[in-house]
Amino acid sequence: MEMNQYLDLFIEESKEHLQNCNDLLLKLEQSPEDLFIVNEIFRSAHTLKGMSATMEFNDLAQLTHQMENVLDLIRNEKLAVSSQVLDVLFLAADYLEEMVESIANGGNGQLNVETVVKQLQSLDSNQPLEIGNAPETVQVGKLTYDDYEWTVLSQSKDTDYQPFEVTVQLHKDCLLKAVRVFMVFETLEKNGEIIKSHPQATALEEEQFDFEFTVTILSSNTKEEIEIELLKISEIDAVEIIAIDLSQASEEVAVAVEETSLPTKKEVEVTQQQTSSFKQQSKHGTKTIRVNIERLDILMNLFEELVIDRGRLLQISQDLDHQGLQETVEHMSRISGDLQNIILNMRMVPIDTVFNRFPKMVRQLAKDLHKSVNLEIIGAQTELDRTVIDEIGDPLVHLIRNAMDHGIEKPEERLAKGKPQQGTIILKAYHSGNHIFIEITDDGAGINKDNVCRKAIAKGIIKEEEIASMEDQEIYQLIFSSGFSTAKEISDVSGRGVGLDVVKSIIESLGGYVTIQSNEGYGSTFSIQLPLTLSIISAMLVEVENEKYAIPLSSIIETAIIKKADIMKTHNQQVIDFRGKVVPLVSLQSIFEVNDVSEEIPETLSVVIVRKGDKLAALIVSSFIGQQEIVLKSLGDYLTNVFAISGATILGDGQVALIIDCNELIK
Repeated sequence: MEMNQYLDLFIEESKEHLQNCNDLLLKLEQSPEDLFIVNEIFRSAHTLKGMSATMEFNDLAQLTHQMENVLDLIRNEKLAVSSQVLDVLFLAADYLEEMVESIANGGNGQLNVETVVKQLQSLDSNQPLEIGNAPETVQVGKLTYDDYEWTVLSQSKDTDYQPFEVTVQLHKDCLLKAVRVFMVFETLEKNGEIIKSHPQATALEEEQFDFEFTVTILSSNTKEEIEIELLKISEIDAVEIIAIDLSQASEEVAVAVEETSLPTKKEVEVTQQQTSSFKQQSKHGTKTIRVNIERLDILMNLFEELVIDRGRLLQISQDLDHQGLQETVEHMSRISGDLQNIILNMRMVPIDTVFNRFPKMVRQLAKDLHKSVNLEIIGAQTELDRTVIDEIGDPLVHLIRNAMDHGIEKPEERLAKGKPQQGTIILKAYHSGNHIFIEITDDGAGINKDNVCRKAIAKGIIKEEEIASMEDQEIYQLIFSSGFSTAKEISDVSGRGVGLDVVKSIIESLGGYVTIQSNEGYGSTFSIQLPLTLSIISAMLVEVENEKYAIPLSSIIETAIIKKADIMKTHNQQVIDFRGKVVPLVSLQSIFEVNDVSEEIPETLSVVIVRKGDKLAALIVSSFIGQQEIVLKSLGDYLTNVFAISGATILGDGQVALIIDCNELIK
């Protein structure tokens, strides 16, 4: 069987199941008596085992099976949840993640798992957990069910759902058997939940059967209703539907049921709540589809070209002053604007795809550092452009590790300070305007400014005489300097002077910035501001002499006209008074070497007030053109280090305008 066509889907769904396992293991640590959580972990592990076996990744399937055995002992109350048990299960999940990652990178998913397998087997010393140690199948009706399938069927006994075995006979001259199978499965899924098929779905898809196949489903409909729906499909000769009598079957397979570890009474009661909600879910359904991200990228690239042409049409309609053309272009602009919102929203991904890796990381790091830490996550459903999502993970890892190592104190230190023994880190995301803010707050020791200054002087980052004129935010920003570290000892977590400079570099490359607020003795907050999207942005077009530039609106506070008399000079820098704050003047003509720079200052100047965190600058321009939606294009590999330029855009008249990176202009 050719598996490559299913590989991407397997990798994606495997990662989802493993993430679900990790999330639930963390919940189980907080509620070790909750068998519903155990049952949900078992479901994910069992599904992953089946998927892996189907895709012929046998090492992955066997390790999942060993993990499943331990979970089976827990859910049948034969093994208590303890710190040791959870550590081994987390370790098994780590190995499984590594194996899936190997497959995603083109490998075979094979890994030396002997150590973790022995640990899993040792959790029940009286009952070694070898594969095939106990009967795992139950024969009922026409088909044989494994322990998980039988569990699902049994749990429907006290609900509105009845298990049926549906046997379908196709015409002997049916040419496209796989198509008919697909139509049957689609119809059955509308009527209930498919539990099993014989032959397996993969064999049915490849038409590796004669003309008959059987499907087991759970449904709240009658068998007559299901039969009527199936007979509407052409090229079906006959449909036989048998209701499985669970009460009678239970007597016949009582011994097998005990050996295959059916759910406990408590587990059944909890799971029934979930099963009873299936009818409502199946009727409404989640109307979503999986789309390869490359297709979205292609769609975005095509729309970017449309945005450029839209600007061109607007320019032409204004030049020709033709009413009919202007009305058509205005209508097209409205439609394309709506289309732009839809496409941008399609690219938006909940930030929990990044956040969900951190609870497990914090748990392990707390153990390594001998600290007690609680991670609170707020706003995990906040959405962000996929391009930004792909880049923001590593900076957040650095900041959380920094909070764990430098911020949160050891339990005995916290108690001596009158703090709770357990420290808290809050990871929060929220929208504000066209930006997303991500905050990492800890209730730890805060930042010692004197210590930071001493280290910075020792590293040659600043001079001692500069400290007196530095504000708190400027001192805090020193920790983002390359090679800077206040750690007294080098460890695996920190102390090597690597990390926070990378954080700042990545965030600024995304058009954002990071600020710090700290109260020594009480904790710190690192706040990251990022644009929602990096593809199409709103910008102010300006002229500098005869050249056009674009300044992102996200960086602009306002535009102004200032008089020559308002310009002052301090420390050899021209400045203006903007709303009671001293703001430096920056000449774009001088920065970008546009024509010859005149020493003579005109009587009035046009300026754009921009910001980077709490810092401001006034950019001198020749004139304002106006606001416009622009497509951000890369300058390519040959122009990667152009100062204060983040990209370029094509304007409606065909000219190229460079996009100014305000972060580099504000020091």
